[in-house]
Amino acid sequence: MNIGLKLKELRIANNLTQEELANLINISRIQYNQYENNYVNIPIKHLINISNFYDVSLDYLFNFTNIKQYDNLKKEIDKIKAGERLKNWRKKNKLTQVKLASILNTTFSSIAFNEKGRNIIATPFLYTICYKYKVSAEYLLGRIDNPKYYN
Repeated sequence: MNIGLKLKELRIANNLTQEELANLINISRIQYNQYENNYVNIPIKHLINISNFYDVSLDYLFNFTNIKQYDNLKKEIDKIKAGERLKNWRKKNKLTQVKLASILNTTFSSIAFNEKGRNIIATPFLYTICYKYKVSAEYLLGRIDNPKYYN
C-alpha cells in the first residue's frame, strides 16, 4: 500500500506544506510526515479527513482508479452500513469470518466487530480486500451506494 506518494502529489499540487495540511486535518506534522513517507498506516478516520479535504475518493488515494470523485459521495462513514456491506460482500465471495480473518492476518472476532458496526475496518485490511477483490473502498464503507469493481 503506497498512499504516501499520492498524498505528496496532492499536497504539492495544492501548494501546501506538511505543516499546513497536518493543521487542516488536526494532526501533527510529524504524524503527517509518517503517512506521506509510508512509515505508518493511516487510520481510516484520518484518511477520510484527507479524502474530504482534497475532495477525492479513497479509491483514488489507493490508486485503484484515476477518477478523483464519485457522484453523491458521502463525507462520513456509517459504521452499521459499512458493517453490513462488509458482511454481504464476504458472503457473496463465499468467505467465512475465519477465512477472511486468515486472508487479512487478523482474528475472526475483529471481522465480527467490523460486521456488527462496532469498529470500522482498519486501513490495511480495507486496502487488501479492495486490491485483491477489485471492489471499491467507498462502496464497502457505505460512502457510495452503487458497487464499483475494477479490472
